[in-house]
Amino acid sequence: MDYRPLGRTGVSVSPLCLGTMMFGPWGNEDRADSIRIIHRALDAGITFVDTADVYSAGESERIVGEALRGRRDDVVLATKFFMPMGDDPNRRGGSRTWIMRSVEDSLQRLQTDYIDLYQVHRPSPDTDVEETLGALSDLVHQGKVRMIGSSSYSAGQIVEAQWAARERTLQRFVTEQPPYSILVRGVEEDVLPTAQRHGMGILSYSPLAGGWLSGRWRKNADAAPTSSARPPARFDMSSPANQRKLDVVEELAQLAEQAGISLVELAIAFVIRHPAVTSAIVGPRTMEQLESQLPAADVVLDDEVLDRIDELVAPGVTLNPEDNSYGATSLTPAARRR
Repeated sequence: MDYRPLGRTGVSVSPLCLGTMMFGPWGNEDRADSIRIIHRALDAGITFVDTADVYSAGESERIVGEALRGRRDDVVLATKFFMPMGDDPNRRGGSRTWIMRSVEDSLQRLQTDYIDLYQVHRPSPDTDVEETLGALSDLVHQGKVRMIGSSSYSAGQIVEAQWAARERTLQRFVTEQPPYSILVRGVEEDVLPTAQRHGMGILSYSPLAGGWLSGRWRKNADAAPTSSARPPARFDMSSPANQRKLDVVEELAQLAEQAGISLVELAIAFVIRHPAVTSAIVGPRTMEQLESQLPAADVVLDDEVLDRIDELVAPGVTLNPEDNSYGATSLTPAARRR
């Protein structure tokens, strides 16, 4: 597996990053099986592992910590904070109070003395970015964190954070973690080029678009079940936007077959082909899923295939706006003109 520079950090990582959201009660409840999957990924050459405190209420971090025992120095270990970790309103967000508590909790669960990449899971409309960056800078100076990053930041928020870091002489975000797939290309318009201009590494999540590009849901298949994890706006197959996604998936499946690869390989290879993307986060729940994703690291899509993808989904376009992770705060009723 070839390795790539993580922005301008001087660190190199694999083009596939192992996402661990599915390890624990949210996905695979078999701890031993989850550990086997992590070890298989490491043995295959993956050197980048991403988790978060909120995944299965900390259980994912515990599983990762156990799996990396004796192999900690072999990986770039990333985790995230921000999402609620209980009912207490101060056990969430980007405040100094929570950051200093959450990092200690993550270090304990991960069984490590340091986190390579500590990321803000979402931007906070209620917290000054200087507050967040100041606390994270202190963690870097203490040696508990080596690099810091953001996730699901808009282009404007990326610029604001970079400006604040420079203005206040603070550590800056060196990575961004956006959603990116053939079906969700909105970040191509602004987020990816903005991150490139600031020398940031990109570890993009959901290259299979929440399972849409895994082959799981096709036009002739049963309707996808909806839940809090799969909201109707994104998985109601009767909606016009999702009907359009189903049509495109059919075309993409045919394109993958013509190229002699699987739909999963096509989807992941598309993401890591973008010049701004360092790694695509793959989040297997089973060993079978991991094995289907690993070959994508060696797939190189030719221009003819890429041109056909652009015909199906134009650059910068997200087929269903509900699949974006941006605008949650900027488009609230209070922020609109009406």
